[in-house]
Amino acid sequence: MTTRPAGASAAEPATPGISTRTLVFGLVREDGTVDAGELYAVAQILGMTDQQVRLCVKRLVTEGRFTQEGRGRKAVLRTAADATGSIAPNVEYVRHAYRQDQGLAPWDGTWHLFAFAIPETSRQARDTLRDTLLHLGAAPLQGGLYVSANEIGDTVEAHAHRLGVLASLTRLTSRDLRVGEETAPARLAALLWPLQPIAERHETLAALATDRLTRLSQPAAPPTATQRLTYTIELATAFTNAMDPDPLLPPELLPQPWPGTRARALAAQCWNTLTTGHHETGSRLHLFSLYDRALTAPRPNPPQ
Repeated sequence: MTTRPAGASAAEPATPGISTRTLVFGLVREDGTVDAGELYAVAQILGMTDQQVRLCVKRLVTEGRFTQEGRGRKAVLRTAADATGSIAPNVEYVRHAYRQDQGLAPWDGTWHLFAFAIPETSRQARDTLRDTLLHLGAAPLQGGLYVSANEIGDTVEAHAHRLGVLASLTRLTSRDLRVGEETAPARLAALLWPLQPIAERHETLAALATDRLTRLSQPAAPPTATQRLTYTIELATAFTNAMDPDPLLPPELLPQPWPGTRARALAAQCWNTLTTGHHETGSRLHLFSLYDRALTAPRPNPPQ
C-alpha cells in the first residue's frame, strides 16, 4: 500500500504505517461520526482502493467498533467503542517531550531500575509487565532487570499491582550505573537504547512536516479541504511512528543536535497551521481536539 498522494513526485516524503483502519479512526468527528464521502476521498489520495475501504469498514462494523447508516460514499459511520484508534496521543507523554526539548525537565543523574522474577505459572503477567516497561521506555540490562532514565516507578508499580505481581517487583535507584566497563551516562544510553532507528523515525517526521508546511504556505495553490484532511492523518501517523518507540531520554544523554527536538517543533508548527482558521475541516475532527490538548504547552521554534 502506498501513502504517496496521487500525482506526487517520487521525492515527496511518504508516511509509513497508514492503514485503512488508522484512516477511519483518524476521520472520526467530534460527534463520533465518520463521513464516508470524506473517507473514500482521503483514501484515494493515500493510494487506497475503494475495495480496501469497504472491507475495512465491514470489519470494523463486525467488531462492534462502528455502526453504519446508508451505503457507499453516502454512508455515515458512528463510533460504538474506542474512537481514537491507534493514533491518539498520550497527552502527558507528549507534553513531557516538549518540556525536555525546552530544557524544562533536566536530568538529575538518577537511573531508575526495576527487577522481577515471576514464575512460569504467571507467564502472562510477566510478559505484560515486561511489555509495560519497554513501552514506558525502559531498556533491558539482563533477564528480569530493566533501567530507565525517567521516573516511571509509580506507573510501573500500578501496573504490577493490577497484574497481581507487585510482590515480585523490586524498585531501586542509582547514580552509579555500570555495564561492563562503561560508566559514562551518554555512552550507556547509546549502548542500551537503539538511538539510530529512533533518530531516523524523527527525521521522517521532520521531512514530512517540512513538506506539508511548504504546501500549506502556497497562496497560489492552497490545498483543498480533502488534502488538508489527508495531511492531518499523515502528520498524526508520522508523529505516532516517531514517538511510540522513543524512550524520551533526557537531552543530557542524547547526541546533539537530537533530531527529535527539531521534528517535534516542526510537527507542532504544521499542526498549528492545519488547525488555525480552517474550522470547516480539521477542527471538527476528534483527532484535532486530542492533539490540541497534547500540544498546549509552549513550544520552541524548530532548530535551524
